[in-house]
Amino acid sequence: MGNYQLKGKDLKHINYKSDRAKSLAIDIMQQKFKHLSKPEKLKLLEDVLLNPKEFLNHTAFSKLAEEFIGRTKIETGTAYKLNAVEKSFKTYGSQLITPETIEQMMVAMQLPISISGALMPDAHVGYGLPIGGVLGIENSVMPYGIGLDIGCRMSLSIYDVPAEFVKRNSYQIKTSLKENTHFGIGKTFKQTEDHEVLDRSEFHETALLKQLHGKAKIQLGSSGTGNHFVEMGIVEISKNNRLNLPTGNYIGILAHSGSRGLGAAIASHYTQIAMKKCLLPKKAQHLAWLELDSEAGQEYWLSMNLAGDYAKACHDVIHSKLAKSLGLKAIAKIENHHNFAWKEIHNGRELIVHRKGATPANNGQLGIIPANMIDPGYIVTGKGNPNSLFSASHGAGRKMSRKKAKESITGSELKKRLKQNGVTTIGGNVDEAPMTYKNIEEVMRSQKDLVNIEGKFYPQIVRMDK
Repeated sequence: MGNYQLKGKDLKHINYKSDRAKSLAIDIMQQKFKHLSKPEKLKLLEDVLLNPKEFLNHTAFSKLAEEFIGRTKIETGTAYKLNAVEKSFKTYGSQLITPETIEQMMVAMQLPISISGALMPDAHVGYGLPIGGVLGIENSVMPYGIGLDIGCRMSLSIYDVPAEFVKRNSYQIKTSLKENTHFGIGKTFKQTEDHEVLDRSEFHETALLKQLHGKAKIQLGSSGTGNHFVEMGIVEISKNNRLNLPTGNYIGILAHSGSRGLGAAIASHYTQIAMKKCLLPKKAQHLAWLELDSEAGQEYWLSMNLAGDYAKACHDVIHSKLAKSLGLKAIAKIENHHNFAWKEIHNGRELIVHRKGATPANNGQLGIIPANMIDPGYIVTGKGNPNSLFSASHGAGRKMSRKKAKESITGSELKKRLKQNGVTTIGGNVDEAPMTYKNIEEVMRSQKDLVNIEGKFYPQIVRMDK
């Protein structure tokens, strides 16, 4: 998708507001970065918006950075130092985790507000907290510790239909997936969906949420890019499972996506506020926080929870439309967030627990841990292990960057691997190839103290962004 010329509406989706900033951004991308894909261009431009000071001396972005800084009201923030020694944290599957990832978590544990933390076996380097990082802090919330995709989640609907249904109806399933799902930045449906989440009073509570209501409406039921997916596959339920389902095979629809442009705009807006109010050393600046009893902290908490409920609504719409088109009725549904913050009691103390790419795993709590395009994911219940802050991995976790994947994996190699495993894909590129992920079996062995296995999900037909 190189040489894709951005438009003003693309930039509006990442919270570019002024016409001058949009114009500068479009010119820079066309002149200097034609080779990048649309998502790559937008990610780069979002970085300039969030961190303009870092780009003041950049050969391409200096004017754009000056535009943002010149239009930003300068406020005096509070400077904080990192503690000389970080608090200890539990690491699961350390043999699967790079030193850079552990270093990123160590920085988070040096924050003066950090109380406890843990690193899951699928962990890898991210922005702010590492993906797979869990951090408990007091009376504060960290917008970029949750990330741009607030409320990103898994949802699995199980249907009491023989496993042969997938092969017998593969054409209808593929048609339904194409017609009832949309993927990618800015993607919307021609006909909007009705859902009670759009009538929530929170959309009238702040100027930002009022502005975002229209976007939320037209994106309801759509999915993001990258590793987001909707899959039809086989569900294998284990003996003595806590779902109270008979042992055996069923079919299921599994989805992975989040809060779309709504969550991204909320995250960008409040990350900027946090970074102005909370001045941290450069290596920790994305970990800036907002105190919950501050106006901005209260606004973010309200907005975050709304975005989480909106993400759930998107999943509800996806499952409902697919089930209706295929004549299916669910007998069970399992779902969980993995980019979110919760108020929880740990060791008698209320903490704000941030799970950046981590599954809540309190005692008996159901969750889903997927693998990749071809390998089975796991249906689990948590063991409530306090050492992990009641958390588990959110997937297999990347072992290879997208850039490296594009350089080292061919399309024919991916097709061969999919064919060998009997998996059909609609969309999906080499940067999401199974080879880019850690071995899910090793990940699960590394967290046997965190979850019980209740069943598996085997992908058969996979829908992703192209």
